[in-house]
Amino acid sequence: MAFNKMWYTIALGLLLPFSYAHTDFFTSIGHMTDLINTEKDLVVSLKDYIKAEESKLEQIKKWAEKLDQLTDTATKDPEGFLGHPVNAFKLMKRLNTEWGELESLVLKDMSDGFISNMTIQRQFFPNDEDQTGAAKALLRLQDTYNLDTDTLSRGNLPGVKHKSFLTAEDCFELGKIAYTEADYYHTELWMEQALKQLDEGEVSSADKAYILDYLSYAVYQQGDMGKAMMLTKRLLELDPEHQRANGNMKYFEYIMAKEKEANKSSTDSEDQMEKETEVKKKDYLPERRKYEMLCRGEGLKMTPRRQKRLFCRYYDGNRNPRYILGPVKQEDEWDKPRIVRFLDIISDEEIETVKELAKPRLSRATVHDPETGKLTTAHYRVSKSAWLSGYESPVVSRINTRIQDLTGLDVSTAEELQVANYGVGGQYEPHFDFARKDEPDAFKELGTGNRIATWLFYMSDVSAGGATVFPEVGASVWPKKGTAVFWYNLFPSGEGDYSTRHAACPVLVGNKWVSNKWLHERGQEFRRPCTLSELE
Repeated sequence: MAFNKMWYTIALGLLLPFSYAHTDFFTSIGHMTDLINTEKDLVVSLKDYIKAEESKLEQIKKWAEKLDQLTDTATKDPEGFLGHPVNAFKLMKRLNTEWGELESLVLKDMSDGFISNMTIQRQFFPNDEDQTGAAKALLRLQDTYNLDTDTLSRGNLPGVKHKSFLTAEDCFELGKIAYTEADYYHTELWMEQALKQLDEGEVSSADKAYILDYLSYAVYQQGDMGKAMMLTKRLLELDPEHQRANGNMKYFEYIMAKEKEANKSSTDSEDQMEKETEVKKKDYLPERRKYEMLCRGEGLKMTPRRQKRLFCRYYDGNRNPRYILGPVKQEDEWDKPRIVRFLDIISDEEIETVKELAKPRLSRATVHDPETGKLTTAHYRVSKSAWLSGYESPVVSRINTRIQDLTGLDVSTAEELQVANYGVGGQYEPHFDFARKDEPDAFKELGTGNRIATWLFYMSDVSAGGATVFPEVGASVWPKKGTAVFWYNLFPSGEGDYSTRHAACPVLVGNKWVSNKWLHERGQEFRRPCTLSELE
């Protein structure tokens, strides 16, 4: 018998359209989209491997069925069967040659191509830092937008196109990540959600005993001894021999008995109750509360009298020749500080060009370290950014000229156009764009003075979240593709306007692309003259 030749190849083609190694995937949705294509190609590769294994097994099965019939006949009359010289020859051939070929086929490893492919691509995979970063993003979104665990677990978010849900195992993983950060508040929330889904009958590899172990400790760390004791009892019902649970139970019983004997005063009891019901948000600054309220659209409402002072208009850049016959649409977003929005100010084609130029260069966004004056990454800024110069593309040059024409400020001393793409729960917590007096060396290397103004393009719509908010004054500016907002960071005197402290809210659903231009003081001496008053 001759075996059909088997062939199996899995192409080791380039699965990623870029050649960089791992660089904080979770900080940019734009870079994460490439991982989708990588995973799709790996699935195709895996299916090819499965087909190869199935083909191999099919050949083995046919050989076994054929030999089964043959041996059944031969064993009934061995001498008579071998009396036929052809049968005798074929028996010798099978045992000497064909069984050896079958052995080689059985031993052949069909996974070599797939494993090689995986090995090559693994260097481009996200790592533990990305998984932890994405998990922390979910917890951040949960806090900022007041989402309960059940809503988030079921994927019931506003504006979603592709609904997804978290399994009990996913919830358990989120709880574990919170636990490793000593965030027992979120540990409790997500372990309880995992337990709830298992109690409702979800089939999962997550173990109730493990969940209860984490949950009881997280509750104990938050001071709720009674609940911790109840959860430990439930754990012991599942696993009576659980060593840690038995030890904890004895400790809880000892503490509870000791407290009972002490017969605490009512005042102490009230203090204990407040401690037990205390939520995790420690050292929660008023600014943080205002910031999160504004992100949810719950900020202060401008009085009707102030609203009447806000207008929309056609703006020609103070009779700039380029805009006299074709003025742009401008509207007031806020009065103090004055924030204006320009509508239809950048085309879809320009946006795509800027994104294509920036995407290969995107790297973790940085902030100025006031102590060193150097750029560094920060946990409170979750995005990737790239810098584009006007000389490298006519589109970027045209955009720079447009900013100069409409602001009346010289862009030759401005920083390059910064393009940013936000990641999972991408945000930039409250900050100033300008350097304060205690940061005299922040822009020393540029030699162009402080950041006098900020121009911010919105290059995508965002389904939910992603607003630019000003906690000091209660302003919220929502992303709208093709528009730009502009404000001055400094008073004409050169003093910083502290009401311009702002933040980029976490992106709840969608993909946020922005680009901004920071304009500096040098070159504006006659374009925006100083005043005698410090705050004017």
